Amino acid sequence: MKYQKLENQEAHWKWTYLTKKQRDGENVTRYTERSLAEDKVKQLIACQNQPAEIEAWINEHLAEDLVVKLDQAIRARRKRFFNAEKQHTKKKSIDLEYAVWQRLSRYSRKMNMTLSQTISYMIDERETKALYANQVNAMKESLKDLLK
Repeated sequence: MKYQKLENQEAHWKWTYLTKKQRDGENVTRYTERSLAEDKVKQLIACQNQPAEIEAWINEHLAEDLVVKLDQAIRARRKRFFNAEKQHTKKKSIDLEYAVWQRLSRYSRKMNMTLSQTISYMIDERETKALYANQVNAMKESLKDLLK
């Protein structure tokens, strides 16, 4: 396993995930009866700072269709959490207009690179071009000085 599991932290993430789903109107329990489901959700909300009780609640009352989704969400959250500790693995985001993203995506596929690699490549090319342009201008100026 690449990322360490932190039981207390993950229990809090699970609690947050499930309460958000509940607020969004999804039934997070395995019960179809509304009053029973609401009662079980109140139990979940009450055990906010008790990781063992959160895990017990999940094992006993979680809806079957949310088991895999919860595991995936926690795995992704764990990955983001540990990657954010180091600057070089922390993900950054930028806003692009759709047309720009589409062009960049097409160019990336053509170059067999990721979007990040493509952006770095384009910046490097631009810097190299500017460096050569400065060198050519300096050579032209020195030639003009020599010919005077």
